Amino acid sequence: MADDEEPKEYRWETGYEKTWEAIKEDERGLLQSSVADIIQKAKRKRQEEKKGQNRLGMMRHLYVIVDCTENMSLQDLKPTRLICTMKLLEVFVEEFFDQNPICQVGFIALKSKRAEKISDLTGSSRKHLKAIRGLTGINLAGEPSLQNGLDFALKTLKMVPAHASREILVIMGSLTTCDPTDIHVTIDALRNEGIRCSVISLSAEVRICKFMTRETGGLYSVIMDDAHYRDQLLQHVEPPPAARSQEFSLIKMGFPHGHAEDGKDPALTLCMCHLDGSDEPSHLSVGGYQCPQCSSKYCELPIECVTCGLTLVSAPHLARSYHHLFPVTRFREVEFHQQAGTCYACQKIFSDVLDKIVYQCETCMMFFCTDCDIFIHDELHTCVGCSTIPATVASLQNSAFAKSFH
Repeated sequence: MADDEEPKEYRWETGYEKTWEAIKEDERGLLQSSVADIIQKAKRKRQEEKKGQNRLGMMRHLYVIVDCTENMSLQDLKPTRLICTMKLLEVFVEEFFDQNPICQVGFIALKSKRAEKISDLTGSSRKHLKAIRGLTGINLAGEPSLQNGLDFALKTLKMVPAHASREILVIMGSLTTCDPTDIHVTIDALRNEGIRCSVISLSAEVRICKFMTRETGGLYSVIMDDAHYRDQLLQHVEPPPAARSQEFSLIKMGFPHGHAEDGKDPALTLCMCHLDGSDEPSHLSVGGYQCPQCSSKYCELPIECVTCGLTLVSAPHLARSYHHLFPVTRFREVEFHQQAGTCYACQKIFSDVLDKIVYQCETCMMFFCTDCDIFIHDELHTCVGCSTIPATVASLQNSAFAKSFH
């Protein structure tokens, strides 16, 4: 049976890929139609990969473990591995909280066979960006201990409620790990707790990392360059499929309104965000958000109230998380035969030469170009026609109300 399987080859063992042959000129000597076909094939492949993921982990608690040993000083990623990782992590944090505003992230650094927490598990992107920038002056020395980093994250994630999605992302620059005991015991504990572990390797494939991702249902990838590094990192922004052991439960949330003190000389008060004195201890403000349960003041949302434990969010935060559960349906591909003169979204005039394929929403029956189709499904997450035509807005609201009971 093993002989019947197709042999798997590494990328450097395959022949040259003549990628330039995919771009050909049309009868007018233009390249736009060939480029549009490449974009269309890439878009279709990406949508096929997302298809079928219905149940997702929306309340995500993610720990990012960063290798900060001497291997991160190498210059195969410019200017160094660590600086390149820091810049990409800043982009990752902003994208993560833009797509997952009600989730929490924490960062752990591996250094000299120890694991050090550089930021707590919280939903404040400001604190994470400050912690990432603080890695600039860190002393890169010693070997990493993957087991110590996993144990550190496991102790915190075990306290997270069972309805939340618990994940670990390891950015590994070293090819070795110096662990105090058997790391397989830690991997078994992660699998039993339902914690999903993923690894991005900056050097080469490591067997123990590959084994850990396979046992816990995570993703394993080895980067080729900085552009591929960015793509592999940003693929962890979207919520993964929920684990089978993940429970359903009702989550109590508060929706505070922003307010400001009235009067000529309003009192300056200290919010609970800066009460610990670790970040901007002298920050006093007039307005803020008050917890509807205990009246504690906060300067930003979303956040978990440190007094009563209530999750404080705003309506737009839930709306941005909503599109992961009910994504925009895939548009139907239609050969262009003068069905419509312009794209409904950008008002681009369709051309027989450049726009051989147009896309039609089966709900509002509007036509869109390739660029608007990609923008709607990847960025906007709302069909322009369905949200502007009154006849379809009411039907969509009724269908969304019915889906919420399933």
